[in-house]
Amino acid sequence: MSAPHALVALCKPWADYYSDSKGAETVVQFLHIGGLLLAGGLAIAADRGTYRTMRHAATDRLSHLKEVSAVHRWVLTGLAVVVVSGIALFASDVDTFFGSWIFWTKMGLVVLLLLNGWLMTRSEHALALDPSESSPQWRRMHRAAITSLTLWFIITAFGVALVNLA
Repeated sequence: MSAPHALVALCKPWADYYSDSKGAETVVQFLHIGGLLLAGGLAIAADRGTYRTMRHAATDRLSHLKEVSAVHRWVLTGLAVVVVSGIALFASDVDTFFGSWIFWTKMGLVVLLLLNGWLMTRSEHALALDPSESSPQWRRMHRAAITSLTLWFIITAFGVALVNLA
């Protein structure tokens, strides 16, 4: 699959600048990796905490639930940096990325990660209303945490594959 000519032409000035500027390349790659470190690191730590907390009584889980809610702003900030820097990376070589099944699979996985985060947030809101031990939202939070952990690592693997195999 080849990129539309209009998209390649639109991105050409940036692609030329990016390929000629080690500074631009360094900043964009740092923002992408730094955003992943911020978002993914906090999300993975929170997911691990959710996984571990599930063994405790519901009353003990509430403080963790508040912590997870507070982490979301930072995770979303990191993801915003990843998206902006990812667009810059995509625009630096539209022909390569547009035709790569690895790229599109990674983008699909990112959409799944965002959907999972949204579902996790819905469970958090439901648990704020009913944090009882019998609430099915605790199981949903547990599944969402495991899904999140899995997706963060798979997306990272696809990112590495994209750099090396695309």
